[in-house]
Amino acid sequence: MFALVSAVVGVKAQTTIEEGKLFDNMHITIQGGVSTPLKLSSVFPINPSATIAVGKWFTPVFGAEVEGTAWFGSVDSDGHWDWDGTAHNFVRGSYVGVNGLTNLTNLLCGYNGKPRTFEVGTQIGLGWCHRYTPNNADKNRNGVGVKTGLDLAFNLGSKKAHTLSIRPAVLWEIANHWNKVQFNRNKAQLYLGVAYTYHFKNSNGTHYFKTYDIGELNARINYLKGRLDECEGREPKVVERVVEKTVNVVTDRTWVVQFAKNSYELTDEAKKVLDAIKANEVVDIVGTASPEGEMEHNKRLSEQRAANVADYLSKRGVKINSWGGKGVMIGESTNRLAIVTVSE
Repeated sequence: MFALVSAVVGVKAQTTIEEGKLFDNMHITIQGGVSTPLKLSSVFPINPSATIAVGKWFTPVFGAEVEGTAWFGSVDSDGHWDWDGTAHNFVRGSYVGVNGLTNLTNLLCGYNGKPRTFEVGTQIGLGWCHRYTPNNADKNRNGVGVKTGLDLAFNLGSKKAHTLSIRPAVLWEIANHWNKVQFNRNKAQLYLGVAYTYHFKNSNGTHYFKTYDIGELNARINYLKGRLDECEGREPKVVERVVEKTVNVVTDRTWVVQFAKNSYELTDEAKKVLDAIKANEVVDIVGTASPEGEMEHNKRLSEQRAANVADYLSKRGVKINSWGGKGVMIGESTNRLAIVTVSE
């Protein structure tokens, strides 16, 4: 399964999926819907229902969930579970089952590292049907059920933690009172539901699977190997210890702020330090990067950091004399910093 998904995710892009922990990629679903006998001789009465399900995606393509559904309406004698309308139970029938989940969009189009806004999936499950009759007089009130359905999912928000779905399905009672197994539309319900799903946060900090570019990782490894080869035979250099503080004021004329790894977004702490620089002050800005990335990537990232600081300060009235990125500056405190200095 993992080999199949890895191939689908993108051989050309040489990407691989991060392996999740046991409780990663879990979700809970609350669903409401209506159903009517699949025989369709008469649509009414319509049976309202409510569903709750808890599940887990093992890969971006395959998952599973445990579902519990309760029906509150009565159907005619030709319908599924044969309720005659005389029962006084609030819940007239139930279905408990295990569903296998397939994301057809990711299977056919590949996984891009983040859920798409709209995706199509399937739900195929096996479970146990039970109907509640007066005094439990019906000996055939239990049966084996099968669910076959689609999941038309709309993933919402930038974090993709919430999903609204339209779910058409057919609920089959394939065996009752140990009769022979059969798919009979006279013993089935046509169902339409609307569901809300919350995807729990994973150990990777997101609500979905993360992917990694193998080509980029190999390039970084080769770059670091090349740097090591260059250093062979040279006298060891003393490199200043990296400053791990989020923000730092070196002097009253120099300010240093730190960025998260592979990011150029200003943190709230960094903004507080930059807010201490007086308006109309003339400054020079230098951005740096940590040494684990590729040379071109580090140079571009350091420039983006300097540009972000320059943009923030200019909006506060600080005059920018110069700004630029230096990439990795060996021998200095270069752990993802931007250094702001008052111009002479």
